[in-house]
Amino acid sequence: MLSATCHCGAIRLQLARRPRTVTSCNCSICHRYGALWAYYKTRDVRILRTSARSDVYSWGDRFLKFVRCGVCGCVTHWTPTSSRAGDRMGINARNLDPGVLALIRVRRLDGAHTWKYLD
Repeated sequence: MLSATCHCGAIRLQLARRPRTVTSCNCSICHRYGALWAYYKTRDVRILRTSARSDVYSWGDRFLKFVRCGVCGCVTHWTPTSSRAGDRMGINARNLDPGVLALIRVRRLDGAHTWKYLD
C-alpha cells in the first residue's frame, strides 16, 4: 500500500500500487497546477480525510472535478463526474514521498494541442 498526502495531512490517499508512469500535461489547468498525474481505477484508491473540507473545481465539459485540500490548498486528485467519463481517476503524484516519485518515469502529454504523448 502506498500513501499520498496533501501538505497538512488533512487529505490522504491510499493507493493499491506504485504507478509505472506519471503524466506531465501542458493543458491549461495541468500547466497551472504543476501536477504529475498517476492514473488508477477508482476502486484502487481509498480517500481518507480529517474533518477538514475539500474544495472542488470543474470547467468546460465538466467531465472531471479537481479536488484540493481546503486547509493547505494542495491539489490531491481528480475524479470523473459521471460514468460517461469512465472509471479512471488521477492522483497528483507530487503528493507522494519524493523518494518514491524519483523512481517513476515521467511522460509528457501535449494536452494543449494534440492530446498525444511527446515521448
